[in-house]
Amino acid sequence: MLDTGKVLVAGGFGPSGDLNSAELFDSSTGVWTKTGNMTARRYIFTTSVLPNGKALAAGGFGAIVNLNTAELYDPSTGVWTKTGNMSYGRYYHTASILNNGKILVAGGYTLNGYSNSAELYDPSTGVWTKTGNMSGERRVHTASILSNGKVLVTGGADSNGSMITTELYDPSTGLWTKTGDMSYGRYYHTASILNNGKVLVAGGYRSSSFWNTAEVYDPSTGIWTKTGNMSYGRSYHTASVLGNGQVLVAGGYSSNGDLNSAELYDPLTGVWTKAGNMSFARHSHTASILNNGKVLVAGGYDLFQYFNSTELYA
Repeated sequence: MLDTGKVLVAGGFGPSGDLNSAELFDSSTGVWTKTGNMTARRYIFTTSVLPNGKALAAGGFGAIVNLNTAELYDPSTGVWTKTGNMSYGRYYHTASILNNGKILVAGGYTLNGYSNSAELYDPSTGVWTKTGNMSGERRVHTASILSNGKVLVTGGADSNGSMITTELYDPSTGLWTKTGDMSYGRYYHTASILNNGKVLVAGGYRSSSFWNTAEVYDPSTGIWTKTGNMSYGRSYHTASVLGNGQVLVAGGYSSNGDLNSAELYDPLTGVWTKAGNMSFARHSHTASILNNGKVLVAGGYDLFQYFNSTELYA
């Protein structure tokens, strides 16, 4: 979601392979329009909206290469321009916007395999600098910025499979410290920051199991506690924190294939309730909260086709 209120969708993977195209959704008209192409084709990368309103795309995989390149989208011109390269080509990493305006990229998969490395992007200089390494190598993990400014990384996968470990990054020191373990090892899960400052982790995958479990992290104690289970085990889904504080989980992939189901988590009760189904079963899609409070779901895949369809949850 750009500062203009429009939604930027860029890159990804389609029937013809990896993409560099980009387009904008205007919620006031419900219309998509094409915008400038990225300088490189890429998918499984990260996009972060900087304090200056530009969007930073970093890393990913494209043209059969782990990308260390990064580029900036300027909403005022619709043009992408190259910026400084990361130290490592990586994909399945995370990117977090710190309170100081810098971007923290952590983990992922590199030419050397699973990575524990992390680096910082400074928008004022366009330069990446290395910061402290995580305790564990991981990819397809989550990263959440807590109210105290620290970054919580959860789960993911390493060479031994799914991970229960979590750790915290302190921007003031550049160091990572271990915090409480989750109850279940998981990757391809979601993490959502609740209005009370706690973090809800839901779903994910481990050793041929699709989790319907969820658990909550309390930053004041560093402890995870189990909460209500979802109706369906799912991975590759999305999670959106709504204006009323509830969390909407939509779609994903399960042992029965792709899902069109959606459900709501109420932090006050710890209970999930079913919501309306999407028009199409899909996974690996995006979900964006619009300024009008609606949730825009876009794209995705269902093992048979790549979707260009979008739908709104209100």
